[in-house]
Amino acid sequence: MRRLALPLLAALLAAPAFAQTPITLDQAMSHPDWIGTPVETAWWSWDGKQIFYKQKRVGSSLRDTFQAGDKPRLVPDAELANLDSPNLVFNRERTRAIVLRNGDLFERDLRSGALVQISRGTANASAPQYSADGASVQFKVGNDWFSWSRAERLVSPVALPRAAKDPAAAPDEDYLREMQLRLITTLKRQKDERDETRARAKEERQADATRAPAPLYFGEKVSIDASSLSPDGRWLVVATSPKASENGRVGKMPRYVTESGYEEFDDQRTRVGRNLPLAQSLKLVDLRTGTIKDLAFDSLPGISTDPLASLREAAKQPALKGNRATRLATDEGDGIAWSDNGAKAAVMLRTVDNKDRWIAAIDLPAAKLQSLHRLTDKAWINYAYNDFGYLPDNSTLWFMSEESGYSHLYTLDASGRQRALTSGKWEASNITWNGDGTLAYMLCNRRTPGQYEVCAASAKDATVREVTQLNGGVEQFALSPDQRKLLVHYSSAYVPTQLATVPAAGGAATKLTDTRSAEFKAREWIQPQMVAVPTTHNAGAPIWSKLYRPATLEPGKKYPIVLFVHGAGYLQNTHNRYPQYFREQMFHNLLVEKGYIVLDMDYRASKGYGRDWRTAIYRQMGHPELEDYVDGVKWLAANHQGDISKVGIYGGSYGGFMTFMALLREPELFKAGAALRPVTDWTTYNHGYTANILNTPDLDPEAYRKSSPIEYADKLKGHLLIAHGMVDDNVFFQDSVRMAQRFIELKKDNWELAAYPLERHAYTQPESWYDQYRRIYQLFERTLK
Repeated sequence: MRRLALPLLAALLAAPAFAQTPITLDQAMSHPDWIGTPVETAWWSWDGKQIFYKQKRVGSSLRDTFQAGDKPRLVPDAELANLDSPNLVFNRERTRAIVLRNGDLFERDLRSGALVQISRGTANASAPQYSADGASVQFKVGNDWFSWSRAERLVSPVALPRAAKDPAAAPDEDYLREMQLRLITTLKRQKDERDETRARAKEERQADATRAPAPLYFGEKVSIDASSLSPDGRWLVVATSPKASENGRVGKMPRYVTESGYEEFDDQRTRVGRNLPLAQSLKLVDLRTGTIKDLAFDSLPGISTDPLASLREAAKQPALKGNRATRLATDEGDGIAWSDNGAKAAVMLRTVDNKDRWIAAIDLPAAKLQSLHRLTDKAWINYAYNDFGYLPDNSTLWFMSEESGYSHLYTLDASGRQRALTSGKWEASNITWNGDGTLAYMLCNRRTPGQYEVCAASAKDATVREVTQLNGGVEQFALSPDQRKLLVHYSSAYVPTQLATVPAAGGAATKLTDTRSAEFKAREWIQPQMVAVPTTHNAGAPIWSKLYRPATLEPGKKYPIVLFVHGAGYLQNTHNRYPQYFREQMFHNLLVEKGYIVLDMDYRASKGYGRDWRTAIYRQMGHPELEDYVDGVKWLAANHQGDISKVGIYGGSYGGFMTFMALLREPELFKAGAALRPVTDWTTYNHGYTANILNTPDLDPEAYRKSSPIEYADKLKGHLLIAHGMVDDNVFFQDSVRMAQRFIELKKDNWELAAYPLERHAYTQPESWYDQYRRIYQLFERTLK
């Protein structure tokens, strides 16, 4: 590796004269505690008069609890036992609420404030809900369901599902067993006695109300993935899948720098297309009789139609027979919804190929599914924007859907009439209903894709209004217990997450916190300009981006260009909130000080822009996005004195992948790039993310060839830095090592690989951050100046 000249390194560490407060690389990459630790989880007190929040200690990984006020008060340990928690579960009258704290359950009387503990155990309680009559609290521990009676102060099991064979079930036919019982009278008598004892025990259990219910046996060949209890205690819906089978090797990740002094190895995930998600079966249990019935998927429209049939045929794979593999939308049980009275139930299901999503009602007496809504996409169904449930009228179903091209809120009444409560070229998310189901609060980005406020939509007439006016920086919110206020997490470009309250009817915000350090607040930063870059490839939709540049450009001067590429998964970075990439933002300040202009683009596939923007990369990752970055370079050259002959690019994870695609597929335009923790070959990444976009390697090899940078390694001309954590359990270090070997075999020049032995995907050590960004800075200084 070429070393940076000492005068140049000294210039990095010094504070140069500049209109904004200068930033050094060492400070930008130091531990973020110097900025001030942001507000984390926050919640209302039971009476809505107080607000509590968690905050990290400076110089420590520990968190403290504070009470918000003119001067935030540290809550002493002695008071923690009486605190509430986020996400209270209210009864229908909103006179009581369930508190889930540290895995234990409590109930708060909202008239007196009295707090009663329901459970205390080493295994965490989950999924608390009120019974249909409000007299009990139901909850789950592992797969077992319990009910706490307020009158009796008694916790009783309600349903005990077991992935085991019923000991009372008749054994499989076996001629040897039958012969033994026929010939050996003693064995036959012992069997008959056991059967009689077991039958009598069952009769006694059913007749004695003080006894716990018998376990529910689903067989030893399945796993129990999820379950949900009806509020009336009558029904249990259970999702099972076959015991997992291995058809792919588990990766082994070596760790070289260890406390033991020896090399150690961790098991890691399998690759895409290996160990596919298993199809689930749904079971409906009548808890009064113990009867278990299958909920067949045959009635779901399109479930037996294979959208990948042509690819399967081209790959010479056998055609699918029967229904496609299908699962609950999530395995945590929130793919099942009940009305408050327990009379109605619905499930959200999606195919393993992720091309279809259904919401289906359960006909409880008949044990059948009835399709209510189908969302289908030739690319893939979004894993976000899938909330659904019943309104308090116990009849109307609400749900989210991208069917219009954008995520919006819908209702479906008992007659099957569907209504859109929101519409337009913007996204609704984070739905919160008021107590009577007349008003839905949500995050909305109606002005521009990057400006998020809280909106309220009327269930009566579908009118939508903005509740907050916090400059588009709202991150999340919570309705107060009396439903008169919102507790809002908000931020801005250089203000980490803070708290404010806003009247639910709308009005001025009362800001409660400012956790920034005095040093950070005193600085003047380069404010990113939100710009809409015209695109030559997607008519009518600009590429929203952040532009960092001097306030005044020197006449006649051409500025070297640096492009930043955010990570993926499903992420948006051109917004008015505090960026996930706050270190990179400070680095962009430094680059501008040093004479660069920087563009950070929400390329196609970014979050917040609707379905078509999201799915533009289907079967061609790295192609539409690269077109957007080429448009960005040309726009900077035409409008901001960018030097099109001096273009660099960098980013991590998906940003590292895109850096490779830029240098390898547009080698004449991109002169330098830093690919950080990059995917180089999508066949080595995980299934849940990759198969949605590229299908699987055996089925769609062309999509993988087209989308994997390692296939273009021979095109490298520019200067390249590869940086990767060696214990990265998301994008394996192997990705960068394999690419390095390709460059070696191709005799490529002007590239280097920097390895970080103790870093995972998200770096944590300031020294690693500094070393990596020192290399990036040196790269750009060597090649773009």
